[in-house]
Amino acid sequence: MIWIELIIAGLFETLWATTMKYSQGFTKIGFTVITVIGMILSFYFLSRATKILPLSIAYPIWTGIGAVGSIIIGVILFQDRLSPLTWMFVGLLVVSIIGIKLTNT
Repeated sequence: MIWIELIIAGLFETLWATTMKYSQGFTKIGFTVITVIGMILSFYFLSRATKILPLSIAYPIWTGIGAVGSIIIGVILFQDRLSPLTWMFVGLLVVSIIGIKLTNT
């Protein structure tokens, strides 16, 4: 269950990063409110995960999920262009996240 909460925390990190972009420097109130709520929920679920998981495991997975999620959102919603080499490194990040999870005892 704690891993599910950590994944949820990472997904909320992706949400708040995306809505922060849409807030245009916190000038659009609706997106600003969603950003703040997303931040609170992301940190809440991360804090729950760190009650059980070591920080050295939880934090990199949280940031990794947020990073990969933000990359995917950037490509889909904002038409960000990534080179094949960049995609390779994104893949390595995904492999690293999975590796950290699988090797955590």
